[in-house]
This record gives sequence, structure tokens and C-alpha cells, in this order.
Amino acid sequence: MSYATRNIDIERLITDLRSRTLSRLPGDFSRLVYLASSRDCNTGKYYHDGLAFHFSQNVASKAMALCHKEIFDRLVYASLEELIDELSNYISSTDERPEDFLKSWEHLGSYRITIPSECDELEADVFLSNLKMALAILQTRQKHASRDEQSA
Repeated sequence: MSYATRNIDIERLITDLRSRTLSRLPGDFSRLVYLASSRDCNTGKYYHDGLAFHFSQNVASKAMALCHKEIFDRLVYASLEELIDELSNYISSTDERPEDFLKSWEHLGSYRITIPSECDELEADVFLSNLKMALAILQTRQKHASRDEQSA
């Protein structure tokens, strides 16, 4: 397969991935978690049986890595309030109680797996710092909401 053909396949696959899968997820943070969870933590390769069947495993992995980095970049450069909104939307899309989710993520640092393999160290540090602040702000808001409910 020629270099040009591979690039065309990757572009087609990225378009397919965006329109059929990623667009159905509620926001960039959900997309980030989805793509990170599709990555093998031992090899760094991404797996998606449907995409691999229609294209190839190698092309699917590369396209997913590119999408992962693209979404990560948007979140790294998002304002803190935008990141809080993205995280809040993601939490709302799970079946977990927000207070349990926030406590678990603070304790376990689960968000660390969302960083793409091909990522600048400074970007990763900024993302982690901003995400920790977003988690702390959401925890504070959650505590205030719980107190308001109890006093009402």
C-alpha cells in the first residue's frame, strides 16, 4: 500500500470515526475517555474491531491516535470553565453519583490515562494541573449543593 493510499485511508477513517462514533458521545471529555480506553496500556496501540475490519488494524490505530491527540489538544487549550463544563457533562453521562465519581478520580487519578502517548510533556503537565483544579472546583460546588439541599 502506497503512502498516499494510507493517508487517504486514514483521512476516510477519521471522518468515519468522527461521524459514526465520536459525534454520539456527549462532549470532548467523553470522547477523550473513550479513545483512551480503546488503547492497550502495554503497547499504546488502539483497537476497534469494526474499523480494523473495514480498513486495517494499523490504519485504525493511527487514526484513533490522531483523533485522541486532536481532542486532547482542544481540552488542553480550553479555558478552565470550559474544562469544568466538559468534565461535568462527562460525569453526568455516567451512572455514578457525582460525589463518588469525584472522590474516586481524586483518589485514583484515573484521569491520567486520558493523556495521549504522543504528547508533549508540558501539555500533559498543563492538562493534569487544569484537570486537578477542575475536579477541586466541582467537589467544592458539590459540597455546597449538598449543604444547600440539607438546609432546605
